[in-house]
Amino acid sequence: MIGRRAVLLAGAGVVARPAAAALPVPPGNRLAFRMVRHGNDIGRHVVTFERQGDALTVRVAVDAQVSLLSIPIVRYTHRVVETWHGDTLIALVGQTDKNGDHEWMNARRTGEGLVVLGSGTARYVAPESAIGLTYWNKRILDGPMIGMDDGDLLRPKVALPKAETIPLASGGTIAADHYNLSGAFAADVWYDHTGTWASLAFAIADTSIIHYERL
Repeated sequence: MIGRRAVLLAGAGVVARPAAAALPVPPGNRLAFRMVRHGNDIGRHVVTFERQGDALTVRVAVDAQVSLLSIPIVRYTHRVVETWHGDTLIALVGQTDKNGDHEWMNARRTGEGLVVLGSGTARYVAPESAIGLTYWNKRILDGPMIGMDDGDLLRPKVALPKAETIPLASGGTIAADHYNLSGAFAADVWYDHTGTWASLAFAIADTSIIHYERL
């Protein structure tokens, strides 16, 4: 992905801007969360960041499994690669497997803009402000959001934030701003006072809630 950066930028006419000024890359270049359902640890959501000059590659890996009487009944894997140059999104690739059902999306910046294609949508050119729904970048709240499972363009309603104290996987707590997303999909997301992604919660098909605790 990084190796093809120069070709992509030349085709899109992107002007280089320093990545550090705009993108909220966390200390240590990594964010990791424990996924909890009914008090049980069901998986991990890990985001890693790799810089190369003005380019930034972000990799997302989600692995979750729900079991009943020790028998796995739900398996979920999700992989994403984002490529940025400065604060400009150059490419997105997403692959998702839900109990054997495969979904995908792919986006590349061209002279038209960010062109998106996915298993849930026909080809379209995303609005200039749209970025992938990977949560680590608080800019998603400005919308619209590109769904990373099937490429659908999402415009949820974002409620005004509420200041809260939330748990960490270590047993400690952290102050964070709580945003409720509704309409196109339903979720709750938290960002700490540095703007770093702090937690996520959403309901699944059986109406149980998956809650994230930052590691």
